[in-house]
Amino acid sequence: MKKRVVITGLGIVAPNGVGIDNFTNAIKNGISGITHDAELERLQFSCQIAGKPTITEAIKQQYFTELELRNFNSTGILYGVIAGMEAWKDAGLPFEINENPDWDSGTIFGSGTSGIEKFRESIYKIDDFQTRRLGSTVVAQTMNSGVSAYLGGKLGLGNQVSTNSSACITGTESILMGYDRIISGQAKRMLVGSTSDSGPYIWAGFDAMKVCTFKHNHSPEKGSRPMSASASGFVPGSGAGAMILEELESALARKATIYAEVLGGNSNSGGQRGEGTMTAPNSVAVQKCIQDSLKFTGLQSNEIDLINGHLTATSKDSLEIINWSAALGLSNEKFPYINSLKSLVGHCLSASGSVESVAAVLQLKHGFIAPNINCEDLHPEISATIDSSKIPKKLIHKELNIVIKASFGFGDVNACVVFKKFK
Repeated sequence: MKKRVVITGLGIVAPNGVGIDNFTNAIKNGISGITHDAELERLQFSCQIAGKPTITEAIKQQYFTELELRNFNSTGILYGVIAGMEAWKDAGLPFEINENPDWDSGTIFGSGTSGIEKFRESIYKIDDFQTRRLGSTVVAQTMNSGVSAYLGGKLGLGNQVSTNSSACITGTESILMGYDRIISGQAKRMLVGSTSDSGPYIWAGFDAMKVCTFKHNHSPEKGSRPMSASASGFVPGSGAGAMILEELESALARKATIYAEVLGGNSNSGGQRGEGTMTAPNSVAVQKCIQDSLKFTGLQSNEIDLINGHLTATSKDSLEIINWSAALGLSNEKFPYINSLKSLVGHCLSASGSVESVAAVLQLKHGFIAPNINCEDLHPEISATIDSSKIPKKLIHKELNIVIKASFGFGDVNACVVFKKFK
């Protein structure tokens, strides 16, 4: 019999809320975390708004020692450690310092890049012949696996400790990888999630590509407009999402709170063939990823209550809706409810899949559908495909049984994960 995998802990660092309670309140009430960014304005970016979590010194000191914080400026690791340790605590797992590692627990915690600010600082010091002044933590802060290495050490994890990196699907992929680790019998629990650095050195490339909006620099909360006819590009964001995946037997034995069950899913690539490119999706692969996820989980399309879409507020939003409709064989009023967290937090890049998965699980657990904001003027291709009532503009209280989360990323890669209400 295939093992069952459940979620026993959640952690979140998002532009509109740090901590599960703050984040839940924000997504329920359509509270945006997108603000004007003075540094982007100073650097003359076209897009001068962003979604950036607010981390106080008091919060930092809850998770890091004074020694660790000395010369520490990797926001991606900071966000990831806070979210990961919050999930661990939320799951009721111990923070004991034992002689031996916890052989049953591991982490797959993704990132896009790590320590960009530290890289920049290092380059200047090297060029100024100050290599010896780089400090002892520069490698840990700038290696891509820095976030999982920090978490592994703080929690004493003895199972697999690794970092995945697959552009915008990174967080969703980490959930699938952790799920596979448990159902294969190689771990009892896995801390999964992903993180993304903040700042101009992360966001500059997207601004140069002209895929970020420049029309809302004086009205930040209106800037992120997934599914809207007036969408003009995405708003860059950052943060981290985390969850504890656990073998059901272990969770029941611990009498842990269970948020939801993970039924599995699928990841694939369009191979940059057909209409697929480095930056554009191959619709055949997108639809196949969705259909293969349902096939793996044994579900029918009409069993899906809510889709948490990728939906970035670019020209590809209408194509995504068309692909969902074609893959599910559902349209108009028969289409499931769908929402995009990016209207509230922007596009958190490598953290997007995990941040949005935490939002999906909270909606499933607490029985609500979070509102989409800034899409009163639905794109005509979307309104021609699905009924506008399926894109809620206000909070809906509704018992949910199946929620599917999808991410699509640069490199023509796709991932879907299916969550079910635990019974």
